[in-house]
Amino acid sequence: MDEQSGGTFPQTLIDAFRAAPDLPAFEYEGRTVTRGEVLGAVAAFVRGLRGAGLTAGSHVALDTGVSPEAFAVRIAAHAVGCTVIGLRPGLPREHLRSILARDVAAVITDDTNNAGLSSAADALGVPLLDAAALRPREAPLSDFGDLTAQGSPDDIGIIHLTSGSTGRPKGTTVTYAALSLNWAFGPACWNDRVRRLAARYERFLLFGTLNSAVVFEHLGLCLMGGGTAVIPGQPLRFPEVFAQHRVTACLVTVPRLYAILDAAREGGADLSSLRSLLVAGSPLPPHRLTDAAALLGPVVHHGYGQTETGMLSVLEPEELAGDPGLADSVGRPLETVETVVRDSEGRDVPTGDAGEVWVRRPDFFCGYWGDAQETADVLRDGWVRTRDLGSLDADGYLRLAGRIRDIVIVNAIVHYAGPIERALASHPDIDQAYVVSVPDEHSGEAIHAFVVPLPGAAAPAEETLRELVARELGTASVPAGVGFLTEVPVALSGKPDKAALRAMVPPR
Repeated sequence: MDEQSGGTFPQTLIDAFRAAPDLPAFEYEGRTVTRGEVLGAVAAFVRGLRGAGLTAGSHVALDTGVSPEAFAVRIAAHAVGCTVIGLRPGLPREHLRSILARDVAAVITDDTNNAGLSSAADALGVPLLDAAALRPREAPLSDFGDLTAQGSPDDIGIIHLTSGSTGRPKGTTVTYAALSLNWAFGPACWNDRVRRLAARYERFLLFGTLNSAVVFEHLGLCLMGGGTAVIPGQPLRFPEVFAQHRVTACLVTVPRLYAILDAAREGGADLSSLRSLLVAGSPLPPHRLTDAAALLGPVVHHGYGQTETGMLSVLEPEELAGDPGLADSVGRPLETVETVVRDSEGRDVPTGDAGEVWVRRPDFFCGYWGDAQETADVLRDGWVRTRDLGSLDADGYLRLAGRIRDIVIVNAIVHYAGPIERALASHPDIDQAYVVSVPDEHSGEAIHAFVVPLPGAAAPAEETLRELVARELGTASVPAGVGFLTEVPVALSGKPDKAALRAMVPPR
């Protein structure tokens, strides 16, 4: 095993917690949970999992919320060497059934009232284990002294479900060897840029789901940097939660950022504790990133990554302040990430030219669960095709232009949604813009746009927006229709829900 890992995942985390048992790990329900207490829970869960007949290689599905106990049961499953399948909240029953039918030994849940999950598990004869019952007692601190990770490097350690933004969610598989090399969990190999980011994670706001690859990765960055994960009560209110819990770092999607900016414009939002607001998940128009930096100060980080790869690049606020022209970039790739831009034939393109972004790093996923064809399409000789369009400049900054498959084909001509969205969002009175394809009996597909005007601004005329696109991209890229919204629908993943937008378009 590589020296970064210190053993098979999660051994590095176990060792870090064992070295500082009195250091806070979580704040939850008004109490501080120390690292020693978390390890005690992990040790107890390890015994419970083994008592339930689960061993290294067992497929275990997790349906758990956000709590120190949910974190401990996942770490315990990894310590046993199980293949963990993280179930996203809100999965349709048919998706649950298709997942549980695939050699799943047990489902662990902290919500025994989840009727859909219970029905799917019962129908397939998969045991449903109550997480609380797996840990009948708190292990004393002395009980975790010999806690050792048992996963085999070549076994699958985690199956993350993608957000499904391009269709049905896929399962991305990551080996224990790759988990052991994950950049966030390996502080011995952090460079200055990662250390700067980790230092801002002193009090990291933890919400959403621990079964999100990106959330778990940034939780690791917080904990391995000595920070505390703060789990707020529900309902979660932004931006009040920042001042209420003295939050220093938060990971947000673009729609949530817009809500925070609206509150900041209205005044009264106390954001003084924030040191990092990392925005990721979907494109952020350059002028909105500039607005965010002006309103919130030098705390906004613009990140880029995928479920398959984890975080790939980040633009630091100091970089943006030094060069405002970088607002249209997602920063420089992390030093551990090899990044190239290639044409449709897989050949490298010259610096500055657009193409598909390909990336490589030892801790990436190793394939899609049970989908050899999709795996072969995305994984090429150790490289991951991101299926995102972009370019790298001479200084290494990455600029994205949209997804290869986020397209509209009008009269057999391919139009990428990204450039049209950016053109629309460049209007001074438009806050957000989204483009979807809709069926059209004359052209096959038609471009339809939705825009959200800035709060307090008058909505521009549809023809004004159409002319803007024509000037920027030509008449062929002009939307056939433009809809005006006060807010964009958001999917469970936190990303804009383009399927819901598409359903709002009147039949043509």
